[in-house]
Amino acid sequence: MNKLFSISLSFLVLLQSFGLHFDDLVQIDEFVEHAQFHSEQYGDNVIVFISKHYGKLKADHDKEHQEEKQEHEELPFQHQSHTSCLTDFTLNTFIAEFKGPEFSESDLANFYYQASLSSLHSEGLFQPPRLS
Repeated sequence: MNKLFSISLSFLVLLQSFGLHFDDLVQIDEFVEHAQFHSEQYGDNVIVFISKHYGKLKADHDKEHQEEKQEHEELPFQHQSHTSCLTDFTLNTFIAEFKGPEFSESDLANFYYQASLSSLHSEGLFQPPRLS
């Protein structure tokens, strides 16, 4: 599953790096129709057509044929966009082994006793704690 996800994500990044969008695929029929129009009207072959709309002759062609401006805007690959997306996936395979707290036994007494001044202590009712 990880390999399939990695391959599809890489393919998506590759297509976007070329500047291909779904809109471009939809507009391929306008590209073909406009290429046929240029072939019939001006006698252009495919190389000249691409040069007039995407290459060196584009500026001159746009100036000379203002009436085709709407058709030129509907051609694919006419958009200028920049999208930056940074994605980071980290798969952590480290399994932490948690250890419980360690308790140490101590034989040393941690308390002391002060004799009270009360009379109840002298009668034996309240006795101090004894070491076991």
